[in-house]
Amino acid sequence: MKLKKTGKIFLTLGISGWILIGVLLLTATRVDAKDNGRDTMFKKMELFNQVLYNLQKNYVDTLYVDDMIEAAINGMLDELDPHTTFFDPDEFEKFNTNTKGEFGGLGISINQIGDYITVVSPIEGTPAYKMGIMAGDKIVKVDGTSVVGMSTDDAIKQMRGDKGSKVLITIKRPGVKEELDFEIIRDIIKIDSVPYAFVMDNGIGYLRIRQFNANTTQELSDNLNKLEKEGIRGLIIDLRFNPGGLLTEAVNTVNEFIGKDKRVVFTQGKLPEANQEYFTRYNRMRSGYPVVVMINEASASASEIFAGSMQDYDRALVVGKTSYGKGSVQRLFKLSDEYGIKITTAKYYINSGRCIHKDLNDTLLKDPRVRYGDISEEELDKMRAEADKEHLKDIHYTEKGRTVYGGGGINPDLTIEQAKMTRLGMELRRKNLTFNFAVDYMIKNEDKVELGFQVDDKIFNDFMQFAQEDSVEWTDTQLDSTMSWIKNNLTSNIINKKFGDEEGYKVAIQDDQQLQEAVAIFDKCPTLDDMFSYAAEQQAKKEE
Repeated sequence: MKLKKTGKIFLTLGISGWILIGVLLLTATRVDAKDNGRDTMFKKMELFNQVLYNLQKNYVDTLYVDDMIEAAINGMLDELDPHTTFFDPDEFEKFNTNTKGEFGGLGISINQIGDYITVVSPIEGTPAYKMGIMAGDKIVKVDGTSVVGMSTDDAIKQMRGDKGSKVLITIKRPGVKEELDFEIIRDIIKIDSVPYAFVMDNGIGYLRIRQFNANTTQELSDNLNKLEKEGIRGLIIDLRFNPGGLLTEAVNTVNEFIGKDKRVVFTQGKLPEANQEYFTRYNRMRSGYPVVVMINEASASASEIFAGSMQDYDRALVVGKTSYGKGSVQRLFKLSDEYGIKITTAKYYINSGRCIHKDLNDTLLKDPRVRYGDISEEELDKMRAEADKEHLKDIHYTEKGRTVYGGGGINPDLTIEQAKMTRLGMELRRKNLTFNFAVDYMIKNEDKVELGFQVDDKIFNDFMQFAQEDSVEWTDTQLDSTMSWIKNNLTSNIINKKFGDEEGYKVAIQDDQQLQEAVAIFDKCPTLDDMFSYAAEQQAKKEE
């Protein structure tokens, strides 16, 4: 019997049964053991059996063996990197849903606001959208069961289900006294990997990739076709806050820009099957316009492969802030009883030979001092400085000979800072007041809102009164420094309620300093080579 099957026995048999089988297995296996390491492992497994057996038999209180075994598994994984994870059945199903990019549900984006699960927006074309669910609706019951005070994750579990099944949603709607019931037939809801793709006023295409799921390559290709038909003179691909996803999708999306038979990634691990190379496969290569890729500290994994590969092949100027540095490969294994485990099996390297994995991240994620806030900022800064010093020693080169570095994420060719939010802005966002005000405003003024609508001083003053009634306080200086953001955020939310997510997003990015600086590069540099030269000049000035 193989060790993999043993794990299934531990999870499915009663305590006496699996201990007996465990002991028999250990006895049989040790006869064939050829090294002390294997022999020691099975001795420790036998010790584990003995500890659990004696606890179950003698401990003063009732013990729940299933919980203890899961705790032991998680304790074992605590000794490894933070990306090796054990999933219970619900977690395993949720993880698979996120990577597949679709699920059976209603089609609403929700958030917990106070005690209420509140609809942020219905997704156009979905069952909820067709039934008339609106932004601002507060969900109070699902199939007659109250969800007031329930967490977002628990509420989602109540609302998701098989395609074609029915669910009764009861809501409170602002401006309506009585509760409203909606009987909705669930359908497959597609999670858009590319939520926004449009041409800005200056002729630059903007495309945001939210995550790399099973639909990303097709969505990217379709949206690029649309943008190119509109005659873009340049393209921004926004990967900020993109946590990654499927490795194959990262390779296939890079394919759109570098053509066929180009190596994008290779992996190195313990087992031979973990050592693989990934090449582009399709005769597709977009050309005719310069590309800028935006990243930040929250861009990770597959998004780093995409950005780094575009950099390696000199196909895009990468701007923003250094990415997270998640360059390890995980493989998903299904266990018995719908459990699962995600195991780090290798590290990946992009074509220039650099590994983008930042070991410091793993160290900090596992350090209990960081978890409980017992480490000083000075010590953290020292650790980061030492890691950066080593990172800059790991030198590699792009196809055109530009210098890039390994072991510390993807460094942008041009660093662009993001404006920090004021304390007043953070408080308004924390309480979600611009969203709540927009919902109330649209109930009374929807007919007045057209594309091009702007929040004027009267609406702004009404909002500040609204915020004051919710115990928000501010100084004149704070208000002056936050006024532009507040007006833009209010305008974006109101436009969103009337015309949908994309139109609201177009307004929101007008106040995105990092993006606006990226857009300005196209006016300074008409070609990609000009952009590379400009970035090198700016870097030289910074080092002087």
